Amino acid sequence: MGDRKQARDEQFQSFVIGRWPRLMRTAFLLAGEQHAAEDLVQSTLEQVYVAWRRVAAADDPEAYVRRVMINAHARKHRRRLKEFLAPKDDSGLTHELPDSGDRIAQADDRSALLKALAQLPARQREAVVLRYWEDLSESQAAQAMGCSVGAVKSNAAKGIAKLRAIPGLADMVTYGGRK
Repeated sequence: MGDRKQARDEQFQSFVIGRWPRLMRTAFLLAGEQHAAEDLVQSTLEQVYVAWRRVAAADDPEAYVRRVMINAHARKHRRRLKEFLAPKDDSGLTHELPDSGDRIAQADDRSALLKALAQLPARQREAVVLRYWEDLSESQAAQAMGCSVGAVKSNAAKGIAKLRAIPGLADMVTYGGRK
């Protein structure tokens, strides 16, 4: 019995170590600040650990965990807690570093993009983050958000349109890999 639990714990630990940077990036883009992102990932992983046997048996454990995280973020948003993507005083924060090759890393003014992203309604922000930062397909994003593919298309299109409408930001926004 102890050997199985130890093997399960090692499998969970390996999963967390391998996925931590990507989970943190997604949580940061959803929650808006480093500390809130860390809390979101931590609470998600607590929930996932309890159900790890079921999660590990899923076709795509990472998608399962992402869905848990999005649901946790949505519950928090429904409580109308304030979120800030660009805190006024971020001098003490450790900033999220973009992956090499990440299109957002090419943006001249990352903070302007984060501020613009903060202005989007939660569902539009989720759709934009999942489709364009996480590079999920429409059906994967729909599954993660718990909605239809059409809702993902609509929310992503509206979110991108709002981002493109911001003066000076349009050059930073890509749509499906094309400017």
